[in-house]
Amino acid sequence: MSDQTPNPAPIPNTQPNVDLATRVRNLLIVFVAVVLSTAIFLGLRTETGSSSLSAMAESAIPLEVASTNGKPTLVEFYADWCTSCQAMAGDMNDLKGEYGDRVNFVMLNVDNSKWLPEMLRYRVDGIPHFVFMNGKGEAIASTIGEQPRTIMAANLDALATDATLPYVQINGQFSKVDTAATQTRSDDPRSHGSGVK
Repeated sequence: MSDQTPNPAPIPNTQPNVDLATRVRNLLIVFVAVVLSTAIFLGLRTETGSSSLSAMAESAIPLEVASTNGKPTLVEFYADWCTSCQAMAGDMNDLKGEYGDRVNFVMLNVDNSKWLPEMLRYRVDGIPHFVFMNGKGEAIASTIGEQPRTIMAANLDALATDATLPYVQINGQFSKVDTAATQTRSDDPRSHGSGVK
C-alpha cells in the first residue's frame, strides 16, 4: 500500500469566463458611449433654430441701409428663443434667396434695447412680427406670428412689384414680447440681444 492519498479533482478555472464577460460588458459600454456622443454632436451641429436665426441676422441688411436704398423692405422682429421664429427660419431664408435682389430683408432682435423705438413705433407685442415697407420706407402692412410660406411669398411678390399686398393684418401663432423687459437689455447692436445689463 502506498501512503499517497489520491489527488482531489482539479477545480475548474472560471477566471477566463469572468474576464470575457467583463470585457464584453466594457466593450458594450464604450460602444454605447461613442454612439451617444456622436448622436449628441450631430444633433447640435444640425440644429437650425437659433443658430440659423443668428446667421440670418448677421447677413441681413441693416435698417439704416434699407431705409435709404429705395428698395421695398421686409422687417422681421424676432428673438433667438422664439419657437415661432425658429419654425419660420428655413422658409424665410429660402424667401430671402428668392427675393433678396428686389426686397431688403431686415432682422431686428427684440432682446436688443436699441430696437425699442422701432418696437414701440410698430406696436410689436408678439413675434415674429413682420412689417412691409414700400420703397420710400413707409409701412404699408404687417403680419404677426407664423405665416405659411405661400402667404409670405404672395406678399413679397406684391411688395416687389409695388402692388397691393393680398394678405395683411394676419395673425398666426406667436411668442409674446414684453417691451418693458427689453429696456433693461444690452443695446450693443453686435450682441443681437444676448447680453443683459
